[in-house]
Amino acid sequence: MHCIIEYADSRHRQQVIALWKTVLGYTAAHSEPGLSIDKKLAMQDGLFFVAAADGAVVGTVMAGYDGHRGWLYSVAVDPSQRKQGLGAALVRHAEQALSARGCLKINLQIVGGNDSVSAFYASLGYVIEPRISMGKKLGQNIPWPAQAG
Repeated sequence: MHCIIEYADSRHRQQVIALWKTVLGYTAAHSEPGLSIDKKLAMQDGLFFVAAADGAVVGTVMAGYDGHRGWLYSVAVDPSQRKQGLGAALVRHAEQALSARGCLKINLQIVGGNDSVSAFYASLGYVIEPRISMGKKLGQNIPWPAQAG
C-alpha cells in the first residue's frame, strides 16, 4: 500500500533523484534532478508530492500554479509499481491540490511519440490541444553546460 505525502527534502531527495533518472531519463542540463528539486523547493508552494511504500519513494508528481493555469511535471512511477493505479492517484492528488487553490485549467507536456503516456493521460480526461509549445533556456541560470533538450 502506498501513501501520497508532500516531499520532504531530507527524507526523499536521493530516492527521487534515482527514480527520475530511471524513469524520466533526464539528459538536459536544465532538467538535472537536483537542480529541479532545488528550484521547486525555492517556490515554497507545497505542490511537490511523493508516493511512499514501506518507507521508499515509488512515485512523484510536481505541480505548478500561476494564479490561472496549473501544470503537472515529473509524474514518475517506479517500474515495479506500475499498473496498480499509482500514477492516476498521483495525478488526482495534484489536481485536487491545484483545484483547492482555485486553478481553472491544468496543462502538461509529454514528448511526442510517447503513445503509452499519451494514452495514460487520455484515460484521466486530458486531451491533446492544438497548441505549439515553445521554450527558451536561460543559460545564465543553468549551472553546468547546457545540452540538447
